[in-house]
Amino acid sequence: MAAILQKAWQGYQVLFEEWPDPRTKPWPLVAKPYQGLIMLAIYLMFVLKWGPKWMKDRPPFNLDKILIVYNGLQVIGCFYLFVSAIYYAWGWDYRWVCEPVDYSNNEKALRVARFVYLYFLLKVIDLLDTVFFVLRKKFNQVSFLHVYHHTGMVMLIWGASTYFPGGHGTLVGVINSFVHVIMYSYYLLTVAVPSVKQSLWWKKYITQLQILQFFWCVVHMGITVFKPDCEYPRWVAAVFLPQNLFMLILFIDFYIKTYIRKPKPVAVNGKEHEN
Repeated sequence: MAAILQKAWQGYQVLFEEWPDPRTKPWPLVAKPYQGLIMLAIYLMFVLKWGPKWMKDRPPFNLDKILIVYNGLQVIGCFYLFVSAIYYAWGWDYRWVCEPVDYSNNEKALRVARFVYLYFLLKVIDLLDTVFFVLRKKFNQVSFLHVYHHTGMVMLIWGASTYFPGGHGTLVGVINSFVHVIMYSYYLLTVAVPSVKQSLWWKKYITQLQILQFFWCVVHMGITVFKPDCEYPRWVAAVFLPQNLFMLILFIDFYIKTYIRKPKPVAVNGKEHEN
């Protein structure tokens, strides 16, 4: 038993002490798996068990003012990250295929590493989406797709911040930040101006944009598999590709069920109602 524990400790030292990027390693949550796992465990327990049980006999909270601030900050944060990443990296500096990670301490490399970390923090903040659903008793929105997506993104981007804060994989964050600018703008409008909710026709197209996002991420990460001289670690695709393929399938399934296979009307007391 002692030998097994010693081997496990040695493995931990290699994974979380030797391999992490020394530039990002000291930053909060980075390279400290126990912190992130505890945070995600609390999140999952609250949104799946503790929260619904606590809210069972309580009226839903009115969080409109909090949501206006929250969605507004999300729009600002995602827009800043998207524009900065285009300006400093993907606009004309980064190659679109197999851009390596720059592990140097020059200002450009450090700036990109900070962008990756900021993106990770935004994924952590995204967890509040589900918390707000629970507090507003919108339990139908706490779906497997929603919870899996938020949990998976935190774990994946934690890995990027810890080991690969830069290079080819960062385009995933750039695309996602753009999608979130649109998405949180929609959420902001529906809360700030409830009267326009029914006239906002773009909810369906936000889902289409998310599907396109995951398709492009699959293509982008798949390039590293088929390009033999790729300077970006090819094994990273083994982590990102299954996740993005799964999310692509889940979003397509959601889109079909929501917008193509519409609920069939059923007759109730001579009147038609939707299932």
